[in-house]
This record gives sequence, C-alpha cells and structure tokens, in this order.
Amino acid sequence: MSDCLSIAGRVAVVIGGTTGIGRALALGFAERGADVTVAGRRMRELNQTASAIEALGRRTLRKSVDVRSRPSLEDLRDAVLAEFGRIDILVNAAGVTFREPTLDVAEEKWSALVDTNLTGTLRACQAFYPALAASGRGRIINVASLGSFVAFHEVAAYCASKTALLSLTRSLACEWADRGISVNAIAPGVFPTEMNEHLVSGTERGKELLMRTPMKRFGKPEELVGVATLLASDAVSFMTGQCITVDGGFMASGVNA
Repeated sequence: MSDCLSIAGRVAVVIGGTTGIGRALALGFAERGADVTVAGRRMRELNQTASAIEALGRRTLRKSVDVRSRPSLEDLRDAVLAEFGRIDILVNAAGVTFREPTLDVAEEKWSALVDTNLTGTLRACQAFYPALAASGRGRIINVASLGSFVAFHEVAAYCASKTALLSLTRSLACEWADRGISVNAIAPGVFPTEMNEHLVSGTERGKELLMRTPMKRFGKPEELVGVATLLASDAVSFMTGQCITVDGGFMASGVNA
C-alpha cells in the first residue's frame, strides 16, 4: 500500500478543465504523473491548458466538448480511448451560474443552467461508464458546491443543480459499485474563478462570506488538488458516494466573533 496515493500512469479526463478549478485539477494530476485530457468549449483556453500539461511531460489531447451534447461527449470518449487505450478517472467540473431574484428567473434560463450543471454531468457519466468499468478502478469526481448544502441569495438555480448533483453522486455510487467505479464529490468553499469572481471579489457578498469563513480568506484552486488526487487514487478503494468539503471551515462554523 506504499503507493496507494499514486496516480502515476493513470489516464484522466477533466471536463470543464480549461479554466478555474478544473484547470487546477488537470495540472495537478499531470504533475503527479497522470496523462490528462482537458475538455471545454473554448479552444484557446483548451490549447493553453494542453500545452501546460505537455510542458509537465505528460500526454494530452486537444478536443473540444459541449456537455449539453451527448454526441460531443461520446466523440471525446472515443478519441481518448483511441489515443490512450483506457480511461481511469473522470472529473466533472463544467458549470455555470447567474445571480437573479428567483421570482424573475425565466424557466428557459433555469433549464439551461440545470442542463449544464446537472444533466451534463449525467451525460458524461453515462458516456464514460463503459471505459471506467473496463479500467477496473474507475474514479468519478464531481465538483459540487457549498450551495449543495446551504442557500445563497438569488442563486437558487445554481444551488438546486448542485444539491441534485450530490444526490446523483450517491445514486451512481450505489449503482456502479459492483463495476469497480467509485463516485465521489468535492464541495469547494469560495474559490474566486472566472465564473464567480464578479460576485465575491470586493463585494458585500464577498465580505459576508469571508466573515463566515474561519480561515478569513478565499481558497486557491490548487488547494483542491490534494483531495482530488486522494479521490482518484487506490487509497479510496472502499470509499464511494461521499462528498469532501474544502471550505476553510465555512460549513463547520457557527459564530465567528
């Protein structure tokens, strides 16, 4: 068991891996010896991240994907299998958000967010299931949120999608355990990224979040790599259906003053 935390030689796919948290996880896996394919819709960011992976001495592919399209995900899976011969790790990090009073949210806007954050993850898990089962030690890591547990003002669609994502994580973990696939989630605290920085950096909302976080700071995406590596490794061979929160103490906190 001395190398149970190693992911060297594994093949990983990080969907939503071209920016923010997904990019940090992809580069972290590459630094630890995995071959990593990142997938997203924007080719410029995809190429930049792929080049960074190659600079670390690992192999990758350059192929865009849209989680709203099942054929797009299946094409990605087939391309990775053709290049690497197997897939051991799937990270679902693609996500969108918006802030708007829930009373005013159009049904179409709600449905579009859920289609990306929740149904997109389901599509990816379904598409990659055969390859992960064939691996014999398949790992799925879903990126959840503090919004999976608590409400955030005027982001009901996002919180609902992330709450449902945890339920999906548990269900797949139970259904696919007999195929050697572990399905777990990470719930990051507040990590300013391209998606949410305008909501938390220098805003009253951000000040309140910092006040509620015992460590009194926001997280850095690279601080999620250790937990993700754990969940991708053989160290969790008897762990599935769980969610690890990395939040500077936010969820544990009551009164901070």
